[in-house]
Amino acid sequence: MVETEKITAREEVLTVKNLVKHFPIRGGVFKTIVGWVQAVDDISFHVYKGETFGLVGESGCGKTTAAMTLMRLYNPTSGSAFFGGRDILSIRGSELRGLKKNIQMIFQDPYSSLNPRMRVKNIIAEGIKTHHLASGRQDLLDKVADMMKKVGLSADHMYRFPHEFSGGQRQRIGIARALAVEPKLILCDEPVSALDVSIQAQVVNLLKDLQNQFGLTYVFVAHDLAVIKHISDRIGVMYLGKMVEMTDKRSLFNHPMHPYTRALISAIPIPNPELKKNRTILVGDVPSPINPPSGCRFHTRCPIAQPICKEQEPLFEEKSTGHFVACHFAK
Repeated sequence: MVETEKITAREEVLTVKNLVKHFPIRGGVFKTIVGWVQAVDDISFHVYKGETFGLVGESGCGKTTAAMTLMRLYNPTSGSAFFGGRDILSIRGSELRGLKKNIQMIFQDPYSSLNPRMRVKNIIAEGIKTHHLASGRQDLLDKVADMMKKVGLSADHMYRFPHEFSGGQRQRIGIARALAVEPKLILCDEPVSALDVSIQAQVVNLLKDLQNQFGLTYVFVAHDLAVIKHISDRIGVMYLGKMVEMTDKRSLFNHPMHPYTRALISAIPIPNPELKKNRTILVGDVPSPINPPSGCRFHTRCPIAQPICKEQEPLFEEKSTGHFVACHFAK
């Protein structure tokens, strides 16, 4: 009971309610709308101050679209997201520009997310200048140098161009750019998926160290459950635009309730080849988000599907304390 009261009392930094993002499909001579890609379809979650909320699922499940929409790189179809008492999905103009100081993003590809024609100094300094966080040229240079040191780069390299750095170093530049404006929330869109495995661990550990140092809050998008398990406090599992399970890390891995989550966890490789693991093999391909299945969207691949699954969409409801699942047969 005491633990439940502690969780309830924690401050919510971000509260997402019924977020929807559909992309129009246009065809014909007049480019009229002939259909919709239901990339994100009515998801809700919240993120507590100082925690890492992991968003995981197969490619095409909508997790990156959700992050891009929260960053306002896409305009939402409907829904709300409250940050600092404001609905960040409805604000415009100067208010939206001011929001970008408190919410930053680390992108997936360190090769394409940095301007190849800008020196590292200017890449990191751009946000500092935009939000007037430096008192002069020397203060600006000092802040850039300090930020480079904090992410494990030499300040002497601030006059280099991105192509002169390795992939891991470029991602560190992206992290420094995000941190330079002193944000409260950082959206991480698969920030290690394009890196070598050995470099992935370094970058993930860097993100955790920076979180502890600056009291940051992360929404961490990934398809790799092993990475999500290492960095996240709570996790939301997405399938075909829907949230199917959400709970804390320990509950998710020790007692997954949704059959899709169980299949994902069973696919995580284990280092000991002598240990045998019960694998859940999903049959068929992921359906198209243009024409998703009726009822539960997972029923076409689910090993425990029943007739009701095809006819009736399950509610995303709390099955046990803090453990939300969308499944008729979750237990």
